[in-house]
Amino acid sequence: MFEKNHSTLDTERLTRQGFPEVVYCEGKSAGQIIDNLRALADAHGRALGTRLPTDRAEEVLQALPEARYDALGRTIVLGDNGPTVNSSSSVALVSAGTSDLPVAMEASASLSFLGHTVTAYTDIGVAGIHRTLDRMDDIRKASVVIVVAGMEGALPTVVGGLVSAPVIAVPTSVGYGASFHGLAAMLGMLNSCASGLVVVNIDNGFGAAMAAHRILTHQHQSLS
Repeated sequence: MFEKNHSTLDTERLTRQGFPEVVYCEGKSAGQIIDNLRALADAHGRALGTRLPTDRAEEVLQALPEARYDALGRTIVLGDNGPTVNSSSSVALVSAGTSDLPVAMEASASLSFLGHTVTAYTDIGVAGIHRTLDRMDDIRKASVVIVVAGMEGALPTVVGGLVSAPVIAVPTSVGYGASFHGLAAMLGMLNSCASGLVVVNIDNGFGAAMAAHRILTHQHQSLS
């Protein structure tokens, strides 16, 4: 454990669960973020932070110049990504529209940090269903599919009906007034007629990545 006056980090999580603790940066000061990233990197050789606001990123990067920050996904990585979990497995990261990219990029960075191969298929939502269908042969090759969509949230149902791999749906807060900041998309996904669809919380790209990591890690261990 790492204890400071602001945080008690779970440095044993990697051993216990197979993945390290990740710093949720929103609501934390730059100093707290820096301390936590350093402590986790010291413990594991690497650290990931999510939801790092751009107005705090500059101060964090001044203290940790070797870190890599993605402003779109608001993720920061200190150290190298983890070792490849299984070279024969991959994640297809499908996003409906360009406005869904921040959530998709959070998922992508989290998966890469955990050692997974990610292929992104962007802006292929149901408003132009031919775009989705044109990429299905490639998407079907993935071991897990994450589908990120706002508005009415229909894309995961379409994909879920066309692939055999586990599908994790991520509703986003993208949409006009009646989308209720992602609630409409989430309810649509929860009520999907595509059997076995798994749904995470609104804008939770990180949560989708962690679900995919658990699936892939368990599959790899079962085959070993």
